[in-house]
Amino acid sequence: MIPERHRLGEDAALALLARAKVVHLASTDAQGLPLLRALNAVLVDGWLVWHGSQGGEKALVPGRPAQIAAHERVAEIPSHFIDPERACPATNYYESVHATGIPEDVTDPALKARLLQALMEKYQPEGGHRPLTGDDPLYTASLAGTRVLRMALATLTGKSKLGQNRSPGERQRICERLWERGHPEDRRAIDRILDANPDTPYPGILAAPPGARLRCAPAAALADSAAALLAGRYWTGGESPTALAAAHRRSPGWLGALETTSGQLVVSGRVLGDGLRRAWLLDVVVREDWQGRGLGTALVRLLLDHPDARSAREVCLRTQDAQRFYARFGFEPLSPGAEPWPTLRRQPGPPPLAL
Repeated sequence: MIPERHRLGEDAALALLARAKVVHLASTDAQGLPLLRALNAVLVDGWLVWHGSQGGEKALVPGRPAQIAAHERVAEIPSHFIDPERACPATNYYESVHATGIPEDVTDPALKARLLQALMEKYQPEGGHRPLTGDDPLYTASLAGTRVLRMALATLTGKSKLGQNRSPGERQRICERLWERGHPEDRRAIDRILDANPDTPYPGILAAPPGARLRCAPAAALADSAAALLAGRYWTGGESPTALAAAHRRSPGWLGALETTSGQLVVSGRVLGDGLRRAWLLDVVVREDWQGRGLGTALVRLLLDHPDARSAREVCLRTQDAQRFYARFGFEPLSPGAEPWPTLRRQPGPPPLAL
């Protein structure tokens, strides 16, 4: 029985199952022996759908009780994050989902094609193929030779292990240590731990003005919002919103802040660097109604403490009009008067300004 504090709601469990790239199927073969297989699968109209060859072992499961499991690792938590001596606190943070049901064959060519098309859209979202339909001669032989199975979810349970059993102070310390360690997945883990445990005090590095919450790893879905904030800015150089959004989705150094009432992205910026020689600050932007409230200061402070910037020998940026703002962080002109957009450089020195 999953304790209530660790239970994922139905919507969250379905979302995890839907985005899982690999799910595991457990059932039995004709002799009653255990059968365990990894699958590519997709949710369609409440059914979990997968495919295989007509003679493969996955073809043995229709009509037999089966279980499906998917797992999403969030972060490895070393023991010393919590206790300097004991090994016992070492653990993993994760979310998982389990479902049961009875798989069945899909034989109607039109339905098979629609379900296989859904699989293609999940695993090859860029397209690059002719859509599958049941009456397309291109796919007649493939549809006949492919077994498509689906399973209604008779039961569905989800578990979230994101520090719910720890005190708020311990969770705060874990988030601080994750930020210090600095792996890309650690930054995503911080956001998920704080979201799952609203009573956790925010680490100091994430301090922000009232009404906004800094995010260590904004969701990819917010990349379009970042591009919208950058629309018409002089430094974007005519880049299309599509290209700007794609650049943000690819960037491991993208940070931002959400307005707590609306959930909208109100400040955004990126850091690009090797963590050794040089890092660059890019695309720092604050929504107009949030300017002058300290949110830009909070974001730049976080960008400068990002793992790709904090240990770099120098951090650079280019700006036409914000030299005075960045001077507060120790930036100085690298080549004054040599270009219309002066390059500013900050070499290692005191910690960035606090709010």
